[in-house]
Amino acid sequence: MSKNNKKDRINIVYSTNPDFNYEHVEEEANDTLPPSQQDLRVQLDKKQRAGKCVTLITGFVGKEDDLKELGKMLKQKCGVGGTVKDNEILIQGDFRDKILQILLKEGYKAKKSGG
Repeated sequence: MSKNNKKDRINIVYSTNPDFNYEHVEEEANDTLPPSQQDLRVQLDKKQRAGKCVTLITGFVGKEDDLKELGKMLKQKCGVGGTVKDNEILIQGDFRDKILQILLKEGYKAKKSGG
């Protein structure tokens, strides 16, 4: 058994039973909702970023790969950098209006949030 599998074990440290099977943590693979069912929030964020503005997109429900794909598309259409982490998309700069228009054009339910 590889070391990575040991970290995923639940409730057991060691067993002397040779027929014992460990319970492993199952990754929940959330199916990605279609764009018309996504409820995305687009907001401007400056917290803990040394005064720099970022556009924050939250509320995506689905697989990490689909979120990264959406983030990549938004970064390309805005022509700026950004990242995807903690189930959020961060786009450098204040692009709330442009991102909102892009998301609505792609069929997502999106709203401006926070002032």
